[in-house]
Amino acid sequence: MYKGFQQEVRILCKQDSKEERPQIFIDNELFILPIKNGGYILCKGDGYIDIPNINTESIIYKSKLNFELKSANVGDSEMQHLDFAYASSLIRTFLNDESLVLSIRGRKYTPEFCFDTNLYKNIVVQSVQTEVDSGFEGRDKIVLVEAKNSYTKNVIIRQLYYPMRQWYIYTQKEIITLFFEKRGDEFLIWEYCFKKECKI
Repeated sequence: MYKGFQQEVRILCKQDSKEERPQIFIDNELFILPIKNGGYILCKGDGYIDIPNINTESIIYKSKLNFELKSANVGDSEMQHLDFAYASSLIRTFLNDESLVLSIRGRKYTPEFCFDTNLYKNIVVQSVQTEVDSGFEGRDKIVLVEAKNSYTKNVIIRQLYYPMRQWYIYTQKEIITLFFEKRGDEFLIWEYCFKKECKI
């Protein structure tokens, strides 16, 4: 007798790291991408971005605030660490751009765009929900940040790629994609770029 269970499709398809995939996906080198609200495509290949260790020596950063931001010490969430990094001008300093202001946050739906992978051509994405932990706009660029508050080995590529395509279409500005992580008492920041031919 078969005993099954019921789960929403969106929950079953939420495989944000390599390790979260079912074993049959791992064995066959498969990953899944949303292409529309409730619609998905199954791809073969490596659809995840590795987060490499940063082996350089830490840089001591002094906040540019002239007072102690006491609220930043309450709790331990990704958002509060990212908010502190912005309030203390760490993000502006990292990118050498004092014009950046917080302007993007939360969930939105993509416009239509298409891309190629190494094996599949002209994949069309339309009205897929994305979520940006924080987004900053400056005079000539948009900075999108995916944040974690613990050690992360890899993330699915759509978390960085879809918002990049989305906000370029909306603004026609240069898009900078950052991965931000609080690890112990350090903030780590990676900058990711995509090839112009938009292949993954």
